[in-house]
Amino acid sequence: MNKIMTLFKREYRAAVRTKSFIFGLILVPILMGGGFLAMIIMETEQDTQDKKIVIVDHSGMMEDVIRQVVDQRNQNEIFDSETGEKSMPAYLVEFIDPDPSDRLGQQLELSNRVKSSDLHAFIEIGPEVYRPQGDSGAYIRYYSEHAFMDNIRYWFGNVINEHLRKLRVSELNLEQEEVNALFRWINIEGMGLVSVDRKTGEQQEAEAANELQSFLVPYIIVLLMFMLVMMSSIPLLSVVMEEKSEKIAEVLLGSVTPFQFMTGKVLGGIGVSLTTAVIYVSAGIFTARLTGVESAIPYEILPWFFVYTILFIIMVGSGMAALGATCNDNKDAQSLQFPAMLPVIIPLFVIVPVIQNPTGSLATTLSLIPPFTPTIMMTRLATPVTIPLWQPLVGLAGVVLFTMLTVWIGARIFRTAILIQGQKPTLSNLFRYAFRG
Repeated sequence: MNKIMTLFKREYRAAVRTKSFIFGLILVPILMGGGFLAMIIMETEQDTQDKKIVIVDHSGMMEDVIRQVVDQRNQNEIFDSETGEKSMPAYLVEFIDPDPSDRLGQQLELSNRVKSSDLHAFIEIGPEVYRPQGDSGAYIRYYSEHAFMDNIRYWFGNVINEHLRKLRVSELNLEQEEVNALFRWINIEGMGLVSVDRKTGEQQEAEAANELQSFLVPYIIVLLMFMLVMMSSIPLLSVVMEEKSEKIAEVLLGSVTPFQFMTGKVLGGIGVSLTTAVIYVSAGIFTARLTGVESAIPYEILPWFFVYTILFIIMVGSGMAALGATCNDNKDAQSLQFPAMLPVIIPLFVIVPVIQNPTGSLATTLSLIPPFTPTIMMTRLATPVTIPLWQPLVGLAGVVLFTMLTVWIGARIFRTAILIQGQKPTLSNLFRYAFRG
């Protein structure tokens, strides 16, 4: 045990005393959260360049109202009320007559104008939008190079449909108050559940559900777990390979057993991960308290997080160390690294559907399959949905058993392969090292 602790201290100090560890603590969260930062920047930095849009109105009844609403918007809505600076683009509309004889040719000409940046987009209004006789003539089509993500199409769609609604209502000879009541829309508020304060025993009213929090909290939890494994376990493959190829392993094995050697390295990775996790979790709690969103911190799942993370690191780290012992050079290590990372990467592809339906069959099944349990189970526990207690307990038992199996197989491979030179890390060799020695 003393030798294992000596190796653990060696690995831990070698990692945390480096400048790369400090830079990693700072840069990794920035890189991981770069997408959210970019979204915030894009929201604050609005595009104010005017948008020229051509409208082809086959119905012949939209030009006046669209021009009126566009002029009103350009005069009253695109400038900041406090600074007077332009905060949104102006819409410059141009109406052209439809060409029934060559409709596709007209569309091609307008498309070329969009490609040449002479236009931002063009809109085609069907001839039967007011009195639809079928789907063929009742349409509003928005043509641009990026129509799916272009919010301008929704603005024009609302204007056109609002005018059509008023025209249809006017035929019914209804009073304006009746019209307002007829079309009043009441949004459904997303609410949490009524609860009881554990300290006072008083009932607490349900709070409005925070959709961003419902997604962001489990996403951050999973991202942190993934980052910890990537920082501590994955590098063991190349580290062990280098020590084997440089004969350092032979020197160390003169005083420790292969199992002690592997265990010391895995424990070193756990130490580095726990240090990183404590720093990030403490910083997150401090930031949440400072910004007044402490209620978003899922304190009740933090013990689950640390237990699952430690087992996940042992599981992946022992496998990586064993695979590193079978490699002779960087080429061997590179060929094994991606397949070995698949159990860590695959759960990331199903994070969104798991967050959307944490009690569904997909989420429940994957969370009970040991290689995926730590990531998927933590995603489920971090959502506002209540997960039956037996599921994380069963998942934990499965992870413990699978980790023991991984360590046992990894230790046998490590013990046999660490001193063997020249043999490729093929599947048959790995099987032979694990079960035949």
